[in-house]
Amino acid sequence: MSVTEKLARLPRIGDRGDRAPVVSVVRLHGVISPSPSPITRGAINTTTVESALTRAFDHDRLVAVALAVNSPGGAPTQSALVSERIRELAAKKGVPVLAFCEDVAASGGYLLACAGDEIYAHSSSLVGSIGVVSSGFGLVGLLERVGLERRLYTAGSRKVRLDPFLPEKEEDVRWLSGRLDELHEQFAGWVRDRRGERLRGSDEDLFSGEVWTGAKALELGLVDGVGSMRSVLTERFPDAEIVVAEPKRALLARLGLAGGPGALLSTSDRVLAAVQALENRATWSRFGL
Repeated sequence: MSVTEKLARLPRIGDRGDRAPVVSVVRLHGVISPSPSPITRGAINTTTVESALTRAFDHDRLVAVALAVNSPGGAPTQSALVSERIRELAAKKGVPVLAFCEDVAASGGYLLACAGDEIYAHSSSLVGSIGVVSSGFGLVGLLERVGLERRLYTAGSRKVRLDPFLPEKEEDVRWLSGRLDELHEQFAGWVRDRRGERLRGSDEDLFSGEVWTGAKALELGLVDGVGSMRSVLTERFPDAEIVVAEPKRALLARLGLAGGPGALLSTSDRVLAAVQALENRATWSRFGL
C-alpha cells in the first residue's frame, strides 16, 4: 500500500467529533445581576447567557447539557428568567440537563441548579440558602453634615419607600417583609416543583435560608449525587465529546476596553462600577468566599 493510500485511510481531524455524541457545558459563574458592570465581570443574566445557551442546545448530536454553576445568588427575577429559558430549550430539544454545583450554588445559584433534571455537587460545595435577602443603608443626617440639601417631590402617598436619607418607617418595613415573603414562597415552590419527592426534611429546615455542604445537601435531597462534572459525565456518557459553550463577548471586551485601567469609562461609570464590585464582593463573602 502506498503512502498516499495509507494517509487516505487515516481518520481526518474532526471525524470523531462528527460521529460522537455531544454533551454541551454552559458555565454559569458569577453574581446574578440584571445589569453587568463595565468593570465587574461574570454577571449572570438573560443577556449574558443567551448566546451560550442557544449554542449549547443547538448541536445535532446533542445527548445532554451540563450546567457548571458557581454563584452565590443575586437578582431573583434574573435567576427565574434564566432557569425558565433553560427549561424551555431543554423541552424543545428533548435532552436531559445535568447541573453541577462547584464552590457555591446558593440562593439564586441553587435556583439555577434546579433548572437541571439532576443536580450534583462536590462534597465540600456550599448548596442551598433557599431564602430571600434585601439590604441597604441608612444615611439619615449625612447630607446635613456635609452641607447638602436633598429635594424630593412625589405624586402618590406610597411612591417613595425606604428612602435611605429619611427615617425608617414601620409601615415600609412591613411592606418590604411582605414582598420578601412572596418571593420566598415562589423560590420554595420552584424547588418543590423541580425536586418533588426527592426532597427529605421539613419545610422549616429546607427553606430556612440555611446553606449546607454538598454531602449534607445529598442527605436532604437537594442534590442527586456527589461528584465532579468530569467524573459524572465520563461515567454517564463515555463516548461523548464535551463541548463548552461560552457567551459571546461584546466588541469592547474583545478589544480589552471593557474594564481595567485602560477602559474608556466615565467618572460616573467608574463610581457605579466600584459600588457594584463591592456589592458583588459582599454577596460572595456571605459564604466565606
